[in-house]
Amino acid sequence: MEVRMSEHSTTVRDVAALKVARVGRVEKSGDPLRPFRLMDADGSEVAAVSEFLHHMLADDASPASLRSYAYELLAWVRFLHAVEVPWHLASRVEARDFALWLKTTKKPPRQRRPDAPSPGSVNPVTGKAAPGENYAARTRRHARAVIRSFYEYHRETHGRPLINPFPQGGAAEESSPNAHHNPMQPFRRPARRGTYQPKEPKPTPRTIPDQAFNDLFAALKCNRDRALIAFYISTGARASELLGVEQGLVAPEDQTIGVVRKGSQTLQHLPASADAFVWLRLYQQELRGTVPKGLSEPLWWTLRRPFRPLEYDAARMVFTRANQLLGANWTLHDLRHSAAKRMVRDPNLTLADVQWVLGHAHITTTEIYIAPTPDEVVAQVLAHHERQRTELAKPPAPPAPGYRPEVLAALFGTSTANGDRR
Repeated sequence: MEVRMSEHSTTVRDVAALKVARVGRVEKSGDPLRPFRLMDADGSEVAAVSEFLHHMLADDASPASLRSYAYELLAWVRFLHAVEVPWHLASRVEARDFALWLKTTKKPPRQRRPDAPSPGSVNPVTGKAAPGENYAARTRRHARAVIRSFYEYHRETHGRPLINPFPQGGAAEESSPNAHHNPMQPFRRPARRGTYQPKEPKPTPRTIPDQAFNDLFAALKCNRDRALIAFYISTGARASELLGVEQGLVAPEDQTIGVVRKGSQTLQHLPASADAFVWLRLYQQELRGTVPKGLSEPLWWTLRRPFRPLEYDAARMVFTRANQLLGANWTLHDLRHSAAKRMVRDPNLTLADVQWVLGHAHITTTEIYIAPTPDEVVAQVLAHHERQRTELAKPPAPPAPGYRPEVLAALFGTSTANGDRR
């Protein structure tokens, strides 16, 4: 599996031939102070990971973040088990090989529908590519960030291991490389990215064109789905945020709906369109007397008995059914991007207004919606060419009163006298 060239040389490992078994698991513990735990190949709890997750919870991390971090660390534990290296002895060599393994290995196979698109194929309606067979750059960046923070916690708390397998960035570990700048020397540029960190992909939010949204809305079969999609496209809320709304947070008189933000866990009342409340009223009339009613009861319910609160997978199936009719692959998150793009295009809304509605911590995140989409650029350039063609096809303007065309031709040439503006 590996060859050691000498005592002080770098380990050369055949990453392509490496077999990483799917051993270990992440499980719920039922303990509110330690909601998730990582079990190794022997079925034993990885105490170092449990301590790190406990620290994250104390640092106000959400249970969803704990679960996400636990699964990223599970991939790291599986890799170290395959190369037979304990977590506290992992070096830059293991970090390098883990980065190569994530980049080249294929994701575990899933049960795919017979009509599911092939990995990486582009949908002809939306222009969106289906997920590929390999891990995306964002996934690999997140895995590196999680593992690095895990080792940094243990370094700062216990003083070991001495070296983090994943360095902060380049040769300069300090956050401010020019803090003690020598005026006789040029300024040092901070490292753009850390060692073994994939390049950050350029964010390109995919928005649903207005006509495509109209087709999508027309494909919905019930008032609940119409109300849900109308709230998504008018509030820009995340899928989980809108699904978690309670009945007492709906205020038709103020035309707002209250959502609990994913990151800060704070309550925010978002303005929504009047149409969304109309569809909501129709949906509530249909379920009157069949689902519990109360200020703390869920707003969204399944439509079949036994009635249950609507969860993300069920809401996603709403889109799946509509997409199958249209041959598209839009997602619920595309509605959030589309809502943001619509608000940014409104000259009466400032970027700070859009930032508040979307719940972005930094306005730089909102700025990605300023950039035009490829469809918008194509439409604008085609309109430019049409204006150019129309201008050239116009007849030349006659000379001003008091000027004779033959005199202008003698002075400036025939083309100028005829009004040629080339």
